[in-house]
Amino acid sequence: MQLPTRIRKARLAAQLTQAELARRIGVKRSAVTQWEHPLGTSPSMHHLIQIAIETVTCVEWLGTGRGPSRCDGTEAAPSTPREDCAQDASESEALLRFRKLPAQKRKIALQILKVLSN
Repeated sequence: MQLPTRIRKARLAAQLTQAELARRIGVKRSAVTQWEHPLGTSPSMHHLIQIAIETVTCVEWLGTGRGPSRCDGTEAAPSTPREDCAQDASESEALLRFRKLPAQKRKIALQILKVLSN
């Protein structure tokens, strides 16, 4: 999971809007939008720490994806249903490659998979 996705997941788990998170950490809403966009900018370490504090998220998980996501002793439910997880090395590789594709190529890849699976 990439940093923008972790930031968005933490914000949503804390039930905060982009505007509310921005207000709490002292930035404009557009900054939060940029941080949550896959091709956007990354927050400074100071802002990353502030995001973690406001969303009760562990800084290490927020910054790197390692360790528990929650610092209050509770773990949020996985955002991905179990049946969507890779079942073997081939699926894992396909998912990793798919995630690296730009949006337009993802659409094409999905169309190809639909044709091949029929």
